[in-house]
Amino acid sequence: MSSPMSSSSNSMGRALTWQEKLQDHCRDSRMHAPVWNIVSDRRGGRTAWSSTVTINGQNIAARYWYDGQYVNNAKEDAAEVALQQLRVISAPPSPPNNRRSY
Repeated sequence: MSSPMSSSSNSMGRALTWQEKLQDHCRDSRMHAPVWNIVSDRRGGRTAWSSTVTINGQNIAARYWYDGQYVNNAKEDAAEVALQQLRVISAPPSPPNNRRSY
């Protein structure tokens, strides 16, 4: 008898990517499919790459910029941020505020 797969893995037993989790959530919630956009920024002699993802008209940006060979990481980052904003996953805790107020 087979056991049902968890929502964090696919039928092949491979862990789902953030992009796949976001697509699954949108489908399950009857939302439009997410649309990714790749953005670039010329920085000196190099170009940095990032991504945004649009869900139900809301544009959500990745947190970080990446070297060109890691553009897929930018899409993963944007998908993770989107899942956090949709409250599908919890956001990491904020770093402690080391400032003192006087």
